[in-house]
Amino acid sequence: MEFSWPWEYDFPPFFTLQPNLDTLRKQLEAWRKLVLDYCRHNKIFVLDVQESISLFQNKAIDRQLSTEGINRVLESLLEYNQIEWCDKAKKQCLVYWKNPQEWGNLIYRYASDKGMTNTVCTFYELTAGDDVQNEEFAGMDQSLLVKALKTLEATNKAEIIMFGGNEGVKFF
Repeated sequence: MEFSWPWEYDFPPFFTLQPNLDTLRKQLEAWRKLVLDYCRHNKIFVLDVQESISLFQNKAIDRQLSTEGINRVLESLLEYNQIEWCDKAKKQCLVYWKNPQEWGNLIYRYASDKGMTNTVCTFYELTAGDDVQNEEFAGMDQSLLVKALKTLEATNKAEIIMFGGNEGVKFF
C-alpha cells in the first residue's frame, strides 16, 4: 500500500517556515504528524536525518524544507517526546509513533495471546521471526525493543536476560 501524503505536502508554503507564530505552530503540528505517519507506514523505527531528506522534499512542486526547517521539525518532535536522539551529533533518532510503554504493552499482549508467558524468546524471534512478520513491531530496532521491554520489567511482566551472547526476554 502506497503512502498517502497530506494535502499540505502539495502546498508550496508548507516547505517554508512561516513567520507568524500561530501559523508556524500549525505548520510544525502538520510536519510532526507527517513524519510520524510516514515512519509508521514505512516501519521506520530509526530515522537517519541525512537519508530522510526525500521526506522533506516534494519534487513534483520543486520544494524542499531547509536544513533549518528540518531541524525545527525535529526539535518540535523532541519537545513532544516523539523522537529521541541516538547520538550527540543528532544524525539519527528513534521515532516514537508509539512510545516505549505502548510498544511494551503491545509486545506483552502478543506474547500473552501466543501463550509465551513463562517462556524465553530471543530478541530476534520478537522482531524478525516468522510468527511476527504481520505484527506492527516486526523489524523494530533493538534499542527501541530494549526500551519497550524495560517498561515491562518495571511492572514485573518481563525480564531481559542474556544467554550465550544472545539477548532474550522472559514474559511473566
